[in-house]
Parts: sequence; structure tokens; C-alpha cells
Amino acid sequence: MTTALDDLPLDQVRTLLAVVDEGTFDAAAAALHVTPSAVSQRVKALEQRTGRVLLLRTKPVRPTPSGAVLVRLARQVAWLARDAHAELGLSGAGEPVRVSVAVNADSLATWFLAALTRVPRDPPLCFELRREDETHTAALLREGLVMAAVTSSPDAVPGCSVRPLGRMRYLPVAAPEFAARYLGGPLREALGAAPVVTFDRRDDLQDGFVRRLGGAAASAARHQVPTSEGFVEAVAAGLGWGVVPEPQAEPLLRAGRLTQPAPGTTVDVPLYWQQWKLDSPALAAVAEAVAAGAARALRP
Repeated sequence: MTTALDDLPLDQVRTLLAVVDEGTFDAAAAALHVTPSAVSQRVKALEQRTGRVLLLRTKPVRPTPSGAVLVRLARQVAWLARDAHAELGLSGAGEPVRVSVAVNADSLATWFLAALTRVPRDPPLCFELRREDETHTAALLREGLVMAAVTSSPDAVPGCSVRPLGRMRYLPVAAPEFAARYLGGPLREALGAAPVVTFDRRDDLQDGFVRRLGGAAASAARHQVPTSEGFVEAVAAGLGWGVVPEPQAEPLLRAGRLTQPAPGTTVDVPLYWQQWKLDSPALAAVAEAVAAGAARALRP
């Protein structure tokens, strides 16, 4: 059975979104001011209409891949409705429009917030930022949880446009005392054996740098520090070596708190901006401000 998008009742699609956002059928019913039975009936009707299972009945409820497509549709419809209300001057106009963006921690700590300050104040916007690794931010777009993302993927998520922002440069660094103690001798072996600082279990920058030198991976002695600022301080304090964003590393290099075990060696991560394909002035304004901020802060 095939179903065109214009055959999908919006009340059913919005109910699906409420269930995903609230986590349970009962909570969605309370948010929509209907009975839990009505919520269940709408979701079942939508599943029958599409011929697909849309929700995993877990706690909290999670959308299936097919459900994620309709959740994204529901968020886009809601966004367009808010834009239309604002342009028509209807009730609620003048209230801030919420823009949800996924962004990696290092961009958030270095250049991204400054870019957002350049977004025009009219219409008024509220930013809802979700911090996620740049290799995983596209997944939040795919699931409909955000409307834009800074990502390392050049492949556009379905329903999204993509534009390059530039390359974020990282420097492999360590505290001078740490380097003197652990990083003598061939650097490939030394870095592979010395304690290392990582952001989290998915952080591959340090391992990738060691592999680039011809080694297998960074040491198994890992300190996980899941904030950008804390990561830099952990490296400067001598807990381990790490790959640090250039804007954060340079002042500490000048102050003598950090040193470069391999001077002149850098790690570049390409970044891209992906966003919903919507004719929205607010989203367009955010995109332009982010692109301009990236042009000032990132490598071309």
C-alpha cells in the first residue's frame, strides 16, 4: 500500500510527534488534552494508513526509521506554521521562534556562539543547542530532533541541504613535563604508550593521529573528559597528551603550558552545515550567520 504525504492526517502526524517528545502515550495525551485511548487510536490509524510500524513501544517510546521520517515531517509542519503565524500577525506573533541545532563541543567552545550573536534580532529567536560529536550530529537531523547541525558529513540527510563551513584545525599537544617524561624516543611508539586524554568513547582524533604516524592506536591508559574546556585543562595539567583545537592550544603554547611533540603537524576536520530544506527566513538568517562565523574562524 502506498500513501502520499498529502493523504496523512495532520492530527495523526502531530500525535505521533507528541508521543515521541513526551515519551509515553499517557504523557502525550495530557499534552494534547485528549484521552490516552484517542492517542493510541490515532497512532494505530497512522500505522495502518502507512502500512508500517512507526513506534517502538519501549519506555520511553522511540520511533522506528519510518516513524522518524514522519516525526521530522511533523516538526517541519510545526515550524512552517509558526512562520506563517508570524508573517500574518496572528496570535502568538512576536513570541521567540525556537531554533534547534546540533553542534559539536569544540565548535561550541570556540566559534559557534560568536556566530549566533550575529543573527538578526528580528524575528526574535531562541536557540536550543544540542551538543554532540560532529560525526553523530547528522543522526539528530535524520531523527527529526533538530532542524540544523554542524557535522563532519558532506552527505546530505534526506530532506536537508548541505554547505561546507571550513576545516577546524587541531594540534597534538602535551604539557612540557609530561612530554619530557613520556614522549622521548620515536614519537609513534611514545604516543602509543603514553597516557592520553579523550573526549569520550567515540573520540577518534587521538587514535587517528597515532595511526597517521604509523602506529596502531593511542594508549589504553585513557582519561575521558567530556567537555571541551575540561579536555584542554586536563592536557595542560599533564594527565595525558591530546589533540586540541588550535584556538584553545595557541594561548597555552605561548604561555609555555603546552608543547608540540611533533611541531608543524596538525589534524584538520572538515565541517559542514546541514539544515532542513524549508523556505524559512529565520532558518536562513541563522545559516548565513553561521557560515559567516565559520569563514572567520575556520580554515578554508
